Amino acid sequence: MKFNNVYRKMMQNVHLAPENNEDDLYSGYNDYNPMFDTEDLENDVAFQQAARTSHGRRPPVTAKIPGTSSPRPLATGFGSKATLTSSMGRPMTGTIQDGVSRPMTAVQAAGYTKAAVRGSSFDPLGQAKGPASPLEKKTSDSVEEKMRQLEKKVNDLVEESCVANSCGDLKLALDKAKEAGRQERELLRQREQITPPESINLDLTYTVLLNLASQYVANEMYAEALTTYQVIVKNKMFSNGGILKVNMGNIYLKQRNYSKAIKFYRMALDQITSSHKQMRIKIMENIGVAFIKTGQYVDAISSFEEIMSISPNLKAGFNLILCYFAIGNGEQMKKAFKNLIEVPLEVDYEEKYISLNEDLHTNLLIEAIKNDSLSQIERERKSLAEEYIMTAAKLIAPAIETSFAVGYDWCVDAVKASHYVELANDLEINKATTYLRQQNFNQALETLKMFEKKDSRVKSAAATNLSFLYYLGNELEQATNYADLAVNSDRYNPAALTNKGNTVFANGDCEKAAEFYKEALRNDSFCTEALYNLGLTYKKLNRIDEALDCFLKLHAILPNSAQVLYQLASIYQIMEDPNQAIEWLLQLISVVPTDPHVLSKLGNLYDTEGDKSQAFHYYCESYRYFPSNIEVIEWLGAYYIDTQFCEKAIEYFERAALILM
Repeated sequence: MKFNNVYRKMMQNVHLAPENNEDDLYSGYNDYNPMFDTEDLENDVAFQQAARTSHGRRPPVTAKIPGTSSPRPLATGFGSKATLTSSMGRPMTGTIQDGVSRPMTAVQAAGYTKAAVRGSSFDPLGQAKGPASPLEKKTSDSVEEKMRQLEKKVNDLVEESCVANSCGDLKLALDKAKEAGRQERELLRQREQITPPESINLDLTYTVLLNLASQYVANEMYAEALTTYQVIVKNKMFSNGGILKVNMGNIYLKQRNYSKAIKFYRMALDQITSSHKQMRIKIMENIGVAFIKTGQYVDAISSFEEIMSISPNLKAGFNLILCYFAIGNGEQMKKAFKNLIEVPLEVDYEEKYISLNEDLHTNLLIEAIKNDSLSQIERERKSLAEEYIMTAAKLIAPAIETSFAVGYDWCVDAVKASHYVELANDLEINKATTYLRQQNFNQALETLKMFEKKDSRVKSAAATNLSFLYYLGNELEQATNYADLAVNSDRYNPAALTNKGNTVFANGDCEKAAEFYKEALRNDSFCTEALYNLGLTYKKLNRIDEALDCFLKLHAILPNSAQVLYQLASIYQIMEDPNQAIEWLLQLISVVPTDPHVLSKLGNLYDTEGDKSQAFHYYCESYRYFPSNIEVIEWLGAYYIDTQFCEKAIEYFERAALILM
C-alpha cells in the first residue's frame, strides 16, 4: 500500500502534452519529464521516504580515509548477509541467496558466474588483477639464442665465400669456406649436447661441405675436394648426395684419370632418374668424351649415338663425326653429317627483325632488341652451329670420296638440302681457301670466279679473295678490278676496303689508301690488317705520331705480335729515342729469340749508346744464327782489332772473304 501511495503522488506531477493540430516543427524541444528534475529532490516527500526506507537496510557508514576530505563510497548490499527483495517479492538482481548469486543475465557473457565466491566483486574484464606482466625479454646468453647466432654466422660465411669466388678472389673464398666448416662443426657439437640427433640441421651441413668442395676445385686442390665429396656421398642422411659423383667424375677427368671418371659418371647416371633428361644427356656426353680421350672410339660412338637418338644436339653430332673419322668409316661419316645438319637450331634470327610496316614505334622496338642479351645468345648459337658444320665438312671431305673436290661437293649438296642452305656459299668459299693452302691457285681462282653472279654478300667475299690473290701475283690491274667489285658489292666489308686500300697504296696514293683503311676501321674497329696498314701508311707519310698511335693500339689488341713490336722499335728509333727502341726490341726477342736481324739491330743500338759489351753479346748471337751477314762479321772483326785480338779478327775477315768470292 505504501508503494501505491508513492506511485500516486508521483503521477500527480506528470502532465501530458495537449493535442495540438498545429504543425510546429520546433515544438517540444524544451519539454521534459519532471521525474528527471533533480533540483527539487530534497523537497520531494516521496523520494525522501523511499530513500529513508532503503537507507535503514544498508550497513553503517565507514570512517573517512585518513588524509582525505571525501568519505568512501557507501557499500552495496551485494556482500551483506540479508537478502534484499524487490517490490514484487522476488530477490534483487546481484544478491546472494543460499550461497549462490543470482546472475545478471544481460551481462552473463561478459564474465559473471553463477557460483561467485561470497564477498567477490563483479569484475568481468579482470581489472582487479592489475596490468599484465611484461613479456619475457630474450637473453643473449641463452643456449638457443647462441645456437641461432652461430647458425647465422655459418650461413654468412658461406655466402661471403661464394661472393669472393664470383669476384675472382679464390684464396679468400677458400678461407671463408674453411672457417664456415669449423663453425658448423662447433655448432653441431653444441647441438648434440642439448638436443636429440633428429633436430640437427642437415641442410646446413650439406651446404657447408658442398661449398668447401667447390672452393677446393676452384683452387685446383683436387685431392681435398675428392675427400670432401666422399664425406657427402657416403653419408646416407644426404638424400641427394649421389648426384655429386658427377663432380667427382669431372675432377678425375681434369686429372686425366679417364677410367675413374667414366666409373663415377656411370654411377651418377644410375642414380639420376629419367625425369632429369638434360642432366643425363650431359653425363653421357662426358662419358663419350672420356672414351675419346682413351682411344675407345667404339664405346664413344655408342654414347653419342644414344644421345642423338634421345635428344640430338650439335656438340654430340660433331663428336660422333670425329669418332667415325677416327675409325675411317666413310659411310657412317656421311650419315652422321646428315644427322648434324638436321639438328634444329630453333633460331628465327632473320625473320624476327624484319619490319613488315612503316610504323616508327615498331621499327624502334626492332632496332632496340637487335642487340639485347637474347639476340646475342641467338647469334652465338648460330655461329657455333656454322662452325661445327664448316669444320665437319672440311674434315670429312677428303675421306668420304676419292678426292677432296668430290667430297666437298657432296657436303655442299647436303647442306643445300637442309635448313642451313645459306652455309652452302660459305662452304664454296672455304673450298677455294683450301685450294690456296694446297698451293692450287688455278683451282682457287676458278672456284672464286663462280661467285661473280651470286648475291652481294657472297660476291663481295669471293671478289675480296680474288683481289688478294692477284695482288700477291703482282697483277695490280686485276687486283684493283676485283677490289672495286668487292667494295661495290658490300661497302661495309672491312676486308674489301682493306684490299682496296692495298691496291691504292701500291699505286703510290698513300693519302687515299689511308682513307680506305680508316673506313674499314669505322666498319670494324678490330680489323687488325687495316690498322697495321694504316700505321705503315702514316710512317711512309712521315706522320710519326699518328703511326705510333696506330701501332700502340694494335699492340693492345695483339700484345705478342712480332711485326707490331718491330714497328714500334723502328718508330722510336726514327724519333731518336734509343732507350725506348731497345725496350721494344728486348720484348721482341722474347717472342722471336732466334731472329738474327733483330739481334743485330739490338747490337747496333747498344753500340750507338756506347755499351760495347752488350753490343758484342747480341752481335755474337746474331752471328751464331746467321753466320753469313757481312755487316755482323765486319763489326765483330773490328771489335777484336780494337781489343787487341788480331788472330780472332783474321778468322772473321777470312770468312767474309769466302762469302764475297
